[in-house]
Amino acid sequence: MALALFDLDNTLLAGDSDYLWGEFLTEQGVVDADLYARENQRFYDEYKKGTLDIHEFQAFSQQPLVDNPTDMMLALRKQFLEEKIKPIMSPASFELIKHHRNLGDTLVVITATNSFVTSPIVKAFGIEHLLATEPEIINGKYTGKIDGTPCFQDGKVKRLLIWMQKHQLNLEGSWFYSDSHNDLPLLLEAENPVVVDADEQLLEYARQHNWKVMSLR
Repeated sequence: MALALFDLDNTLLAGDSDYLWGEFLTEQGVVDADLYARENQRFYDEYKKGTLDIHEFQAFSQQPLVDNPTDMMLALRKQFLEEKIKPIMSPASFELIKHHRNLGDTLVVITATNSFVTSPIVKAFGIEHLLATEPEIINGKYTGKIDGTPCFQDGKVKRLLIWMQKHQLNLEGSWFYSDSHNDLPLLLEAENPVVVDADEQLLEYARQHNWKVMSLR
């Protein structure tokens, strides 16, 4: 029995839930279309380059949660899951999850995208455990800030170490699946790093170090 860790965006999902959430909110008229589209693309480009300021991005991406009633945002999230996410949940991802479940592994999604967006997606995959960037909530209201350590780059390692200590687990025999060079810190910690539909930077690193390479598309 080992840990099977999965990145979410562009790994289990054939797309990026954070980016698609921004597009969806634009389509629904919740945010200013031109401004949001421009900034959403800028942050996505910075993420791919490895230069993203996660605090700046979360302040931007959480602003709709700050500005709008939570009930409304929950209803939109449900619609988002059905219309935008379920079509990019590939059968191969479900098969991979099933494989690790049959082995008796502990399944965990670990993602930089905030838990408001990702929690129903992870449940739809049938995975119990989620480590995500947590939005700060004070007196029942979203602040637009991050609660604790962002689950991004080496923050994924920090968050996982705390989680493992709490659950009395370790990285012996562990697997981690990811598409992004931003996840190199955690890929280097896992006993079995696997790159999935990877960006060029990560793919080159994987080839140099003889890591397993696969596609879920």
